[in-house]
Parts: sequence; C-alpha cells; structure tokens
Amino acid sequence: LASAGRSAADAETAAARVAELTAEADRLTAEARLGSLDEVRAALLTPAHRARLESLLDERTRAASAATAVLDEQQDDPDPGAEDVGSAREALDAHEREAADHARARALADERVDALRRTVASLGRALDAWAPLRDESLTADSMSRLVRGTAAENHLQMRLSAYVLATRLDQVVEAANERLGHMRDQRYLLQRTGRAARRNSQAGLGLDVVDQWTGDVRDPATLSGGETFVVSLSLALGLSDVVTQEAGGGEIETLFVDEGFGTLDADTLDDVMDRLDGLRSGGRTVGVVSHVSELRTRIPTQVHVEKGRTGSTVGTATLVG
Repeated sequence: LASAGRSAADAETAAARVAELTAEADRLTAEARLGSLDEVRAALLTPAHRARLESLLDERTRAASAATAVLDEQQDDPDPGAEDVGSAREALDAHEREAADHARARALADERVDALRRTVASLGRALDAWAPLRDESLTADSMSRLVRGTAAENHLQMRLSAYVLATRLDQVVEAANERLGHMRDQRYLLQRTGRAARRNSQAGLGLDVVDQWTGDVRDPATLSGGETFVVSLSLALGLSDVVTQEAGGGEIETLFVDEGFGTLDADTLDDVMDRLDGLRSGGRTVGVVSHVSELRTRIPTQVHVEKGRTGSTVGTATLVG
C-alpha cells in the first residue's frame, strides 16, 4: 500500500508538471498571434526562443514517460490504491492529448513564421526597387518647389518665370529711365521692387517711382494723370528699345500713342512731343490719337474724323512749313 501511495503521488506530481509545462506552452503559443508587419518582425522566433520551446517539450515528454513507467510498474501488482492510479492514468492521457495539440500548434506557428519571413523578404526587395524612384521623386519635388518659389532655398520667393521676367523688366526700366532723364524737369526715375504690383500678381514685378526732388519713393498710383502718362510712355518706348536690341537690330518702326495728352501741362506736352519728334526724325512712324487741339500745330500729317448725322467722315491735312 505504501508503494502504491508513493506511485500515485509520483503520478500526480508528474501530472502537475505536465499541466505546468502545458500552461507555459500555451503562453508561448499565444505570443505567436500576429497582427501587423511590425508585430511580424517583433514576433519572429529567435534561436533562443525556439530552444526554449524545444526544452519545454522535451521536459514534458520526460515527465510523461516517468509517469507512464510508474503506472506500468503497478499494472501487474494491483492493490487497494489501483483506483487512484487509474485516475492518474486518465489525467495523464488527457495531458498527453493536450501536449500533442500544443505540438501541432507550435508546428503551425513555425509554418506561419516561415511564411512571414518570406513576406518580409519580398517586401524588402520591393522597398529596394522603390528606393530609386523615391529619390527621383524627391529631386523632382525639390526642383518643383524651387521653380514655384516655395522652397526655403529660394530667398526671393519668386517663381522662375517671374525671375526671368524681372531681368527683362530691369532692362526696360533702364531704357525708360533713359527717356525720363531727357525730360525737362528730370524729376522721376523708375525702379523695380520685390513686392507684387497688385493683389494676385507675382512678386518681384512691381515698380516704384523715385521722386528726385524730394528723395521719396512713391507708388505709381500717387502720380497725377499727366505724370502717369509720361511714365507710361517712357516704359513703352523703353520696351521698344529692348525689343529692338533683342531682335538683333530689327526695329519697331511704327508706334501709336492713344490719348493721355489732355492731362499734360504746356511744358510737359512740349517735352513729350519733342521726344516723339525725335523718334520720327530717327525714321519711325509715330501715330498720335488725341482730341487736344494744341497738337494740330505740332503734327505735320493729320487724319481728321468728323461726326455727322449720316455717319463719320475722314479727311487728311498737312501742315505747311
């Protein structure tokens, strides 16, 4: 009886150890539940982890074998404790089935880990193939922001197109200032400004007027009507000069100036007409559209449009002398 009791106690100890090992296997198996790629990378079995699982299975197998040996030893020598031994046998069988289930679960986990390793390798190859395209995209985006004037390196915050136009505008302003410098009062000069000329226009293409009498820098909108006409005419003639230079000497031979003369005082009108006469003397044809009667004594060849009840009539006149 004492021997049977010890055997039953050994069986129960073995069964308890099997249960403990099974619980540990369950915990390790639960760790293999995977959700995202980051979890895959974190959950890949390391050699130490795999060795731990194998050690647990080996220990559980040895415990089960020891319990089986004890029970087998008692099979040929029934005693009053045989009933307890039978219960231990049933418990052992149940734990062995659970152990087999956990072994299959571990095998399935291994298969999944291998599949995930292959997926990670495939993603790595895809990332390697994508890297050059990413670099090209970053370069294109950097150039785009630079051209559009939004890059931090673009200190002027100007579009490339505006920068090119600003260079041309500087040439036009220089030529316009040459014209303004020959005016009688020599009061105004133009300069390009970095701000936008008006709302929604591009920065770097605005103009300021420098008043050489007061030293002030003025917005063109503060000029009088006559002053605005003179500045506008100088810009137009300056643009003509720049186009002529860019065209390899080919001149713009005909210019038309429409209205604006009525806003000029007598001295400024004489200045403007002298400038236009100089263009005509240089071989250009200058057409002036105006209602100012004083111009009739300054324009040698004239076209008159007269309104009538039946319509307008056109006539010509030529000054003599």
